[in-house]
Amino acid sequence: MASILRFRKLCILVPVKCSPVSYESHDAPEAGKKEDSPISAVEQVSEKPQVKKNKRQPKQWRCIDKYCRMIGYICTTWWLILFSFNCLTANLPGLKVPEPPGARLRREGLTALHPVVLVPGIVTGGLELWEGKPCSEGLFRKRLWGGNFAEIFKRPLCLLEHLSLDNETGLDPPGIRVRAVAGLVAADYFAPGYFVWANLIENLAKIGYEGKNMFMAAYDWRLSFQNTEIRDQTLSRLKSQIELMYLTNGRKKVVVVPHSMGVIYFLHFLKWVEAPPPMGGGGGPDWCNKHVKAIMNIGPAFLGVPKAVGSLLSAESKDVAFLRAMAPGLFSSKTLGLQTLEHAMRVGRTWDSVISLLPKGGETIWGNLDWSPEEGHVCDSLKKRQLQASASDDKGNNSDSRRAFHVKELTKYGRIVSFGKNASELPSSQFSPLVFKGSSTNSAGVSCGKVWTEYNEMSHDSIRRVAENKAYTAETVMDLLRLVAPKLMQRAEAQFSHGIAENLDDPKYNHYKYWSNPLETKLPNAPDMEIYCLYGAGLPTERSYVYKLTPPDRCKSIPFQIDGSADGSNSCLKGGVYFGDGDESVPVLSGGFMCAKGWRGRTRFNPSGIATYIREYHHKAPRSLLEGRGLESGSHVAIMGNVAFIEDVLRVAAGASGAGLGGDKVYSDIMRMSERIDIRL
Repeated sequence: MASILRFRKLCILVPVKCSPVSYESHDAPEAGKKEDSPISAVEQVSEKPQVKKNKRQPKQWRCIDKYCRMIGYICTTWWLILFSFNCLTANLPGLKVPEPPGARLRREGLTALHPVVLVPGIVTGGLELWEGKPCSEGLFRKRLWGGNFAEIFKRPLCLLEHLSLDNETGLDPPGIRVRAVAGLVAADYFAPGYFVWANLIENLAKIGYEGKNMFMAAYDWRLSFQNTEIRDQTLSRLKSQIELMYLTNGRKKVVVVPHSMGVIYFLHFLKWVEAPPPMGGGGGPDWCNKHVKAIMNIGPAFLGVPKAVGSLLSAESKDVAFLRAMAPGLFSSKTLGLQTLEHAMRVGRTWDSVISLLPKGGETIWGNLDWSPEEGHVCDSLKKRQLQASASDDKGNNSDSRRAFHVKELTKYGRIVSFGKNASELPSSQFSPLVFKGSSTNSAGVSCGKVWTEYNEMSHDSIRRVAENKAYTAETVMDLLRLVAPKLMQRAEAQFSHGIAENLDDPKYNHYKYWSNPLETKLPNAPDMEIYCLYGAGLPTERSYVYKLTPPDRCKSIPFQIDGSADGSNSCLKGGVYFGDGDESVPVLSGGFMCAKGWRGRTRFNPSGIATYIREYHHKAPRSLLEGRGLESGSHVAIMGNVAFIEDVLRVAAGASGAGLGGDKVYSDIMRMSERIDIRL
């Protein structure tokens, strides 16, 4: 009998300990019936430790544990891929990494000549802690941003608090000091294995560059451009560094290579360095011509990016909209209380630099309800090739039929924000005038979440009117942002402007708020300098959005979201986002217009006639794992590993001119787009 009991205990009772369902669920006695058998006694005794064990392991945060495990699996897979990539190329015979362009150009005789200054863009530069709250114990001079991001998973709310700026001043909150990481390591890698400037730095080193003739102009990319000088004297230190490199390298002019938002940051610097103190650096009108050989702008956001609108309106982009459609609870779960997007909006709306990326030039540049410069753009690559083949075969015949096809495929890109797919397609005659009057205060005092955003202060009536207005262009979207984020816009518009100057000689344009807008400022008096627009093309890039109100059964502090269910038959609309041509982040319109038309020749924006060149890099996906993120990539960040791009930078740094590179290299329709823009030059 004893052996039978032991056997039953092993077969039945032991597995029950590991099962989330108790043993009683399998073999529960009937109510009121006593179990006097020896088997029942043994079972009851054996179950007691199990109850105690369950008390020691309370079921809390199990869903969050699943999300953390999922993130861990993704990270582990990423590291395994990187490890395999590095091991395969080093150990397997017959597999060789393509020769770096720097090594090849070195054999051709290229050597370092002009000092090089690198200017990182938004987000890609590292930030480290110098003073913080008690929750940041142990993080002194450790990276809060641009590292391994382990601390974000350990104490996310603490990190978000330290990455935020003061809502009133746009500077440090009391008791917190976060500063830009210094040196080339500031932006060589964004995260382990994810390069930003590392490839370019390595190839520059192969032709002789090092610390004495190469410099990373790191700055706190969260601040407005003038505030980087007020708080950190970043502009003054950049001026001194360029002058030092000029003097210590045989009076050779400097080649400046800014990226993304760093492009308009350095444009601000060009005006600041000429302007008299205290607002400017006091370098005088000839400083740039004396010290700067060329400015090679990578992925330039000269005229802003539409995705900045989505960031400020709902903390979304195409990727977030896609994930939200796939897993709605990931960003706004009531059960978990994550409020991910609300936290992102709360932090992002304290960064004044985001305002610098809003579209500039209004409807003149970006189009209106019925027109845009990209009119006729074909998103489907197969259709595009068929049209090009048809055009070459037809040689001008049947133009009416092709025009009819284009009209059918017409996308109204000028409507940067539309509420509903129909609103993005309707004729403008069916729209009523925009209405923004009335109080936007939440008089009912309804709170839609624990995380404060300015939406908490809007009434339901104001939110409803925003959606009823249907469509917003580059001009009216600024009014929309002033309505939904008045405190943000009041603070940030004191630092930036987004219009087109009528008279650039007007004294008001001497104010720093206009210096980062190429349509409201003049280039310096530097006829010997060259300006390059280097960017990718051939990638679907966010251009406008279809929005909707959040479901009425949910109370959220962000009442609008991209309508992920909105798709179009013309393939330009996917997941609530209309796509145009660009590098995935910056449309070619923003990256190329100033070099194609605004600054081309002597114009009122370029009175000294600085030579401008467009160098586009048509995107080609990597052919194998050995190419990493692509040797011919046109993506906004991965372009830094593009062999043709690296070669262009190295040749100019070694003394070549734009004419020596072959002049313009254009794959997109930027020239045609620029011709369609009616702007006084």
